[in-house]
Amino acid sequence: MKVELVQLDGRDGDTAYNLERTLEAIHRAAADVDLIVFPETQLMGFPTHDNIAAIAEPLTGPTLAAVAQAVTDKGVAAVVGLAEAGEDGHFYNTTVLITPDGVALKYRKTHLWASDKGIFTAGDRYATALYKGVRVGLLICFDIEFPESARALGQLGAELILVTNGNMDPYGPTHRTAISARAMENQAYAVMVNRVGQGDGNLVFAGGSAVVDPYGQLLCEAGRTACRLQLDLDLALIGQARQDYSYLAERRFELPGKQVEHPDGLRELILTTV
Repeated sequence: MKVELVQLDGRDGDTAYNLERTLEAIHRAAADVDLIVFPETQLMGFPTHDNIAAIAEPLTGPTLAAVAQAVTDKGVAAVVGLAEAGEDGHFYNTTVLITPDGVALKYRKTHLWASDKGIFTAGDRYATALYKGVRVGLLICFDIEFPESARALGQLGAELILVTNGNMDPYGPTHRTAISARAMENQAYAVMVNRVGQGDGNLVFAGGSAVVDPYGQLLCEAGRTACRLQLDLDLALIGQARQDYSYLAERRFELPGKQVEHPDGLRELILTTV
């Protein structure tokens, strides 16, 4: 599977600008790319208390519809973050895997960073789905600092963990360490895509988008400027990493929650407490 990491300098609250950059990146992808990954809240940037109601959209909204059309035209899949207006009246920091067949997987950030709190509501589940025969799961930024987040995806069979990131200085090294650990602990590939440049509130985003193999080894890493990285993932390496020992098989207990298997291949672990 060939993945492309698109590390961009987004604009907070400027959906039109961010969408234009997203569509451009999709249309410019090489013909042999299977999956394009963007940063956290790529489509709207990070909202505030004052603008969240104005910029958040449902998954059926026009911005994600434009992305859906672009991936259909290109014949590729994309992982992209947005500020979601939920059907329940709450707002969520959400990432979706969208393919030419529609939204294959959605994930609402379960571990809210300090600036998320009071704006977003935490999600209540983890999930994995199949894409081109590979079981993939989604996480968002701060989630990867908690081993149980990636382990929940591992418990759901994840072979590829895709992380939309919005990590800022001085915490870049924290996520470099965390993404390697989460891949190794679950003997899965991990792809993390961060934002660069300045954001609201004088934030400076740290870049450092990366791909890590199932042994926890760094395969590629971006710097601190906007860029695109492409890498072919050797999926046979997942089986090799798990051949002699499996951390999942050797674990002493499962994470709590209700595990649900859907007919379309979607697997969910619904949290018993939020």
